[in-house]
Amino acid sequence: MSKKIGLGVLMATLSLGLSVPVLADDLTVEFADPAWTGDRIPDGQHCKKFGGSGATPPLKISGIPAEANAIVVEFNDRSFQKLSYDGGHGKIGFMIEPGKGEAMLPAVPGGTDAMPDGVWLEKKNRATGAWYSDGYLPPCSGGKGNTYEAEVFAVIKDGDDYDEIAEGEIRLGRY
Repeated sequence: MSKKIGLGVLMATLSLGLSVPVLADDLTVEFADPAWTGDRIPDGQHCKKFGGSGATPPLKISGIPAEANAIVVEFNDRSFQKLSYDGGHGKIGFMIEPGKGEAMLPAVPGGTDAMPDGVWLEKKNRATGAWYSDGYLPPCSGGKGNTYEAEVFAVIKDGDDYDEIAEGEIRLGRY
């Protein structure tokens, strides 16, 4: 469960002189696989419904605050409103070593809720019907040119809860 602070709450809190963590836009997110360019989704990296066997792209994250112990990535289809926000295509967490300032996130297969060591499924995708899939749903527009993006959060994870402390994003491409 994430804890985002809305602007109204932040302003009210600041006017009362209370201290709150403010989410910073300071993560740098890059592809760790040259097949991913941010232009078009690479061949085969789409959903099974359209003959693919997609996985999340491996990502290099830098600018991670020292206290962060995990990264949470929300995958979204910006062209399809129902799946365009809050991990519409799934939300995956990755444990990282605090204090390093950077992390390499491995590719995670789509269509399954079985996660590699150190990785957890925070929220499965919201697709239904013929698009239903466990876990992460790879791009699945059937080649209609939808735009896919990932929002990336450095977090402090404590049990099942976490606080977002920094963020970044990356355009995955069009499919």
